[in-house]
Amino acid sequence: MKLTIVPVTPFQQNCSIVWCSVSNRAAIVDPGGDAENIKQVVAEQGVTVDKVLLTHGHLDHAGAAASIAEHYQVPVVGPHRDDDFWLSQLPQQAQRFQFAAQVEPLVPDQWLNDGEQVTVGERQLQVLHCPGHTPGHVVFVDVEARVAWVGDVLFHGSIGRSDFPRGDHQQLVRSIREQLWPLGDDITFIPGHGPTSTFAEERANNPFVADSRFG
Repeated sequence: MKLTIVPVTPFQQNCSIVWCSVSNRAAIVDPGGDAENIKQVVAEQGVTVDKVLLTHGHLDHAGAAASIAEHYQVPVVGPHRDDDFWLSQLPQQAQRFQFAAQVEPLVPDQWLNDGEQVTVGERQLQVLHCPGHTPGHVVFVDVEARVAWVGDVLFHGSIGRSDFPRGDHQQLVRSIREQLWPLGDDITFIPGHGPTSTFAEERANNPFVADSRFG
């Protein structure tokens, strides 16, 4: 598995272009905006996009999903159906945050459930339903490569906000401790914003979910 990160939108959201080194087939994870920049990086890498993957329905992660999918004639996959209300409100989100690009409501081609898998070429990504930041948030994990795309669930030194509609702080903490930590300390994760980190680092030092907080 190979990947490159493209920061997009004024929120500097980490859009990932992920591809199988054998087949050169790629997925674009969380194309929140700046579609032309994403397309340019895809062209530079010489990969073939065959799907768009969404961790959740917030504008900075999903705002360019429809236009990217239309451009490459590929499906939008994810998140969990419980984020349908967020995706249906993408135009209102764009208006609120004064996004220049026109954004339409989005219905993914496929909703995802916990325990499912999605393919990127010959690679398999495990799907984990990790609510708390949003109710339908999912995480993608390449178990073999020891890499996870966690969206806005977990950050280096922090965790996602839970003050949005249907957010839940305690549920978010449970998602991290019960869904992510069992994957192993050696997992490197790509958050929705900011630098990458490892589960070991966050278990040791993250003030919200460090093991020391829970005895």
